Amino acid sequence: MAPRLSLLFALLLVGVISAQQQQFMEYMERRFGALEERISQWHDQSSRYSTELREFKNQVITMLENMEKEQDRLRTEVENTAVRVDRLEREVDYLETQNPAPPCVEVDEKLMENQVSAAKKRKNEKYDKLTDCSDTISQVKAMKILKKFGSSAGLWTKDPMGSSEKIYVFDGSSNDTVYVFPRMREFTLFSATRKAARIKLPYPWVGTGHLVYGGHLYYTRQQGTFQVIKFSLANKTVVDSSVFPAEEQVPVFGLSAFNYIDIAADEEGLWAIYATRENEKNICLAKLDPVSLDIEQMWDTPCPRENAESAFVICGALYVVYNTRLPSRSRVQCVFDVSGAMTPEDAALVYFPKRYGSHSSMKYNPKERQIYAWDDGYQIIYRMEMKKKLEV
Repeated sequence: MAPRLSLLFALLLVGVISAQQQQFMEYMERRFGALEERISQWHDQSSRYSTELREFKNQVITMLENMEKEQDRLRTEVENTAVRVDRLEREVDYLETQNPAPPCVEVDEKLMENQVSAAKKRKNEKYDKLTDCSDTISQVKAMKILKKFGSSAGLWTKDPMGSSEKIYVFDGSSNDTVYVFPRMREFTLFSATRKAARIKLPYPWVGTGHLVYGGHLYYTRQQGTFQVIKFSLANKTVVDSSVFPAEEQVPVFGLSAFNYIDIAADEEGLWAIYATRENEKNICLAKLDPVSLDIEQMWDTPCPRENAESAFVICGALYVVYNTRLPSRSRVQCVFDVSGAMTPEDAALVYFPKRYGSHSSMKYNPKERQIYAWDDGYQIIYRMEMKKKLEV
């Protein structure tokens, strides 16, 4: 009896275990099915996101390509516009040259005679200085060659009055177009005048003795007699003009036959350096009123014209620079002090470093205490070292 019960119990136990295994297998199948379904959903979503990202990338690439094409088109239009503007400027310059509209500047002969008479009455009188400036040149402290620009003769300068950094360039000894660069950096870097502004003057200038001072351009015009023109840089109009009250003028510098009047500025104001046939061997000096262009005083200096190439004024003293027919080292060899505080014998003999040729212009800037020189087409800055006149 006992063996039969054991066998029956064993059979029942095997049946229970088989049922549990079957339930476990069904549970695992359901779990694996759910997991496979989730993996399938993730795969579908990932594929969709990849497709959307790929489409977005293609859209961005297409937009960038279109932007590059538009940028190229705009660049081409800007370049074409610049070419058209440049061509238009040249055409306007040509039309102005062919059809000038100069302002009316009449010469009053009686007024000219009165100016000459008044100036001669004060000729060679001692000058009463307006400032306490008593400096004189000790030596050339430094030389800086900026670039080579334009013709062998010309002038470049800045306005010593105010805070403007503009550079004014006068190319040649006879022209009517002034080039204006906004700063020294632009003048040094730009190799073409297309980058510079242009000022068209109503009359062509003569020589290289021009001056920019107090927002005005002072330059010489020759129409039978020599006239000093005062031109407003702000309004681009002639403010005033005056016939220079000197008879039978000759070139002021023996080595610069194109210069008849050299207008200079220093701490005292405006000056005119000139020469006449009456005193043909020596250079003359006159004090100019910058407002009315009247001659305030005139002097016959002991400085000879022969072998003179340029000159400038510092603290009321005229410094004449000499050279030779075959250009060598320029030097200040004659000094004339209108106040009498310094005799020519007391002045130091100043040499300039050897350069390329001879100076066609030398413009002293009283604000910066340096000279802007034009040497055979090279633009040079000379920095000066000063001393008191009593210490020389």
